[in-house]
Amino acid sequence: MLPLFLAASALANAVILGILARRLLGVPVGWPRTIVVSLVVVQSGGAAITALADTLDLPGATPGEPVNAGSGLVLTLAIAWAFALGLAALVVLEAIVPTGTIPSPVAMVRTWSARRRRARRYTQIVGIAARHGLGGFLRGRSRLSPTESSTSVARRLRDALADGGVTFVKLGQMLATRPDVIGADAAAELATLQTQVPPAPWSEIEPVLAAELGRPWSEVFASVDRQPLAAASVAQVHAATLPDGTQVVVKVQRPGARAQVTADLDIVLRLASWLQRSTVWGRALGVRGLAEGFATSLEEELDYTVELANTTTIGAALDRGDVTSVTVPRVYAAWSGPRLLVMERLSGRPVSESGDELARLDGATRRALADDLLHVILRQVLVDGTFHADLHQGNVFLDDRGLLQLLDFGSVGRLDATASRSLGVFLHAVDRNDNVAAADALIDVLVRPERLDDRAFGRELGEVISRYRGGFGSAGSSGMFTALMTIILRHHFGVPPQVAAALRALGALEGTLATIAPDHDLVDSARRHGRALLGEQFMPSEVRATLEDQLLTLAPMLQRLPRRLAAITDQIEDGRLSVGVRILADPRDRAFVDDVIRQLVITVLASACAICGVVLFVADRGPLLVGEVRLFAFLGGTLFFFAFVLAARALVRVFRPVRIEP
Repeated sequence: MLPLFLAASALANAVILGILARRLLGVPVGWPRTIVVSLVVVQSGGAAITALADTLDLPGATPGEPVNAGSGLVLTLAIAWAFALGLAALVVLEAIVPTGTIPSPVAMVRTWSARRRRARRYTQIVGIAARHGLGGFLRGRSRLSPTESSTSVARRLRDALADGGVTFVKLGQMLATRPDVIGADAAAELATLQTQVPPAPWSEIEPVLAAELGRPWSEVFASVDRQPLAAASVAQVHAATLPDGTQVVVKVQRPGARAQVTADLDIVLRLASWLQRSTVWGRALGVRGLAEGFATSLEEELDYTVELANTTTIGAALDRGDVTSVTVPRVYAAWSGPRLLVMERLSGRPVSESGDELARLDGATRRALADDLLHVILRQVLVDGTFHADLHQGNVFLDDRGLLQLLDFGSVGRLDATASRSLGVFLHAVDRNDNVAAADALIDVLVRPERLDDRAFGRELGEVISRYRGGFGSAGSSGMFTALMTIILRHHFGVPPQVAAALRALGALEGTLATIAPDHDLVDSARRHGRALLGEQFMPSEVRATLEDQLLTLAPMLQRLPRRLAAITDQIEDGRLSVGVRILADPRDRAFVDDVIRQLVITVLASACAICGVVLFVADRGPLLVGEVRLFAFLGGTLFFFAFVLAARALVRVFRPVRIEP
């Protein structure tokens, strides 16, 4: 019973010391380390204090011997110093392994299997990076070696991402839309990323189909083809027939795809956080923000209700337009879900595989199809604000009627009205060879750098416009977009992801148009349609609607304006006009200054106590307190103890800064 009581007493003392230590340090130090350090202080501190009392021959050192006042003060100071050493141990632990960097023991046990799987996946990813010669960049290298070129590194990165699986392939495809971040060469290489995977067997697909339908598939479909029409890393497509004979296709998410992507996204986010903390290039690129944007986008792609809504939105926009040769397939919302999308089956093939069908069309028809497709995409970007962001030739079908149909709306970009209008003004300025207006439009749509040479930017932009205004030449439109992006990067503009996606979609469209009609004049068509679409926004009805919207917004302010102007003029006339400027009006600024002042005061107090303590301790004067301990030495030790605690409080905040909430 006695050992149990002693253990409970030691634990209680440790908890009390732990609470006191956390309060004195002023930061949420982890409880496990606090309890462990406190137990060590309780166990070893008692023995050390007993040895000190024996050495100084203090009254009370022997059991049963009474303790006088002087001896009690010295022993109390010794206990305080044992506690101070515990504080020092906590500060050192916070410096080496800050609280929160490793999970608690309970969390480690609970997540052991997941951590083991993650560690195995980490090992695979690092091995893939090392195998492709990218290990140095994981260790913090931010520059190319003299024997490396940006193209070769981009090619190795592409191959490494392809080996990493679906999530990393998607990551590479997302990065391909951000040449402002990774450079034009790397973006061009990553744009070619594709995945090749064998189809999942029907025995794995059928349960997913039944689960999403909420019933056996035979109650909804007359038949479903067991062999997929196409298979990708996340989903595969099967042909099916409705009871009324309508031919449809079902896009079914592969079992385990979401779990694999979720696990890989967790690793991507952790790697991004580590790279941003540990590498210069990671902080410069803001890789954590990129990873979070990618995770959000990929999670949307895994939810087929988002693709359903995108298809419906773009289909409705096409119905409002005057182009009938470009359509989207009908979708069946009643039978679709997060892992299932049911849509009309197309009778044709991708334009990349429709060479014979296109050859049977006359040149005028092919040019008209290409012209209509360009018009539709420009309208999506410049007017509707919702556009297909992945317009490669496999996503544009030519059906048996000679019409075009757009597919795969999992990747859709969205622009607000201001960005759409600015891009329209930019294209119109290019048409008029007005580099000043083109520069102003780009500045409106991009993230302006702190220091920008407007004249140099406009001059370089004018050179690109003059070079490509008459035609794209052998380099194609991608050459113009590459030159444009080079100028944007050289002047340190930030490119919003959706704007980059719009520029990439327009650039990728050229290959599809060239396949449909090789003699299609892309430059002339883009000018004509861009001019017409921009003109629509300045039609009397549109201008009137815009003015009405602005007046509704400005009306309350205009009503108050005369009264405010009168008040200002009266104050000027009476000499009472003054301007009040509040310094540190933002609560975050006040909190920051308050924290700095607190740290400064603590540091000054610690320094003063330390200096006074050393002076008193070294002086060794005053009456004897107990044994050979003089009063000045005792006071010096006490002041130095306070200095030690204050210094520990200041130091621990260096390693665990207080977060200022926005």
